[in-house]
Amino acid sequence: MSAVSGRAVENGAQRRIVAILSLATVLGGLGVGASLSAGALLIAEVTGNDALSGLGSTMNAVGAALAGMPLARLAARRGRRVALASGNAVAVLGAVAIIAASAAGFSPLLFAGLAVLGVASAVQLQSRFAAADLAVPENRARDLSLVVWSITVGAVIGPNLITPGEILGEALGLPGLAGIFIFTIGAQLSAGIVVWCGLRPDPLLESRRLAEAAAADGPSPRRSSTGGGPGGRAPQFLAIALIALAHATMVSVMAMTPLQIAQHGGGITLVGLTISLHIAGMYALSPVFGMLSGRIGARPVLLLGFSVLALAVLGAGLGGESMPVVQVALVLLGIGWSMVTVAGSALLTEVTPVEARPRRQGQSDTAMNAAGAAAGGASGLVFAIGGFPVLAAVAGALVVLGVSAAVSLRGRRQSID
Repeated sequence: MSAVSGRAVENGAQRRIVAILSLATVLGGLGVGASLSAGALLIAEVTGNDALSGLGSTMNAVGAALAGMPLARLAARRGRRVALASGNAVAVLGAVAIIAASAAGFSPLLFAGLAVLGVASAVQLQSRFAAADLAVPENRARDLSLVVWSITVGAVIGPNLITPGEILGEALGLPGLAGIFIFTIGAQLSAGIVVWCGLRPDPLLESRRLAEAAAADGPSPRRSSTGGGPGGRAPQFLAIALIALAHATMVSVMAMTPLQIAQHGGGITLVGLTISLHIAGMYALSPVFGMLSGRIGARPVLLLGFSVLALAVLGAGLGGESMPVVQVALVLLGIGWSMVTVAGSALLTEVTPVEARPRRQGQSDTAMNAAGAAAGGASGLVFAIGGFPVLAAVAGALVVLGVSAAVSLRGRRQSID
């Protein structure tokens, strides 16, 4: 197969693959967004202890972290279609366990179910990498970012399903909050069906086929879109570290923002508005950053992203009682996270040979979720010691590490371009 015909196959299949992955991410995201909102409330209801409600997001992050590598190994063996659809099916089991636990008032099963449901978040993360498998280099970050942007729909609409979910749950004789997880089951099943029926050709398996065909045609003076860079493993692990550091920075500040607002007289409405603005910053502009990465390169976008995170941390630390300053800081926090996540994910795909991509991508998702879980857990202790200023100082140290890693990666540009 010639390079021209290979690229034609790539482009012809890629548009449909991105559309399928985006649709599945929207459907799956509805369940994830709704579940994250209801999970904390359900924990408080089942355990009778409001202090444990924060474990809902922690269990989700733990489940996503544990699922990263198994899903990656399954993708490496069987392709993205099998891996993503299987992840959706496992997430359904988690939702069923949550419903059963709430009906029985059995908190250990509830926590286990929330962790298993975290597989849905891992599926969303791996979907962005699936969008990059067949993308030509100049469009890789853009296509990946379109799938990231699709998460916005579930993040915004999902929490608004709580009231309909309560009505459904009570109509079925279940605890009201359990009803929302019925929507989660439907959302995950729908996403799995879309992926199973629509993700053909499988992007990972097809990219391998194209790489093998290109190798059979002889070496090319330029790296192919399916090949990956020759710069060794160091750039790959640096890209993984960059994504994890940005995620830890974002989670550490975001997790304590509701408490910061409450301590300075803000009500639940202000908390909800601030977090909504933050989520919009995380996802709404991701296609812009994807196109920017394709135009000027991933490394400048990474450095710019950490610069934005630095401004966000500075604003959070110095904002004090000014809620507008805190809100602007949270928007910038989401934007910086988006820039690093989109550019870092595209770069990881670029510098990793095609045969090693699922393994590295799974390691990246695991590191990202583990860093988020650790940062979320530690942020409460740091906040209790010194409030938002000390927490911002710790987050600032993470930003400095990220900038150092990005500069180091830039210094290796000659070996990986």
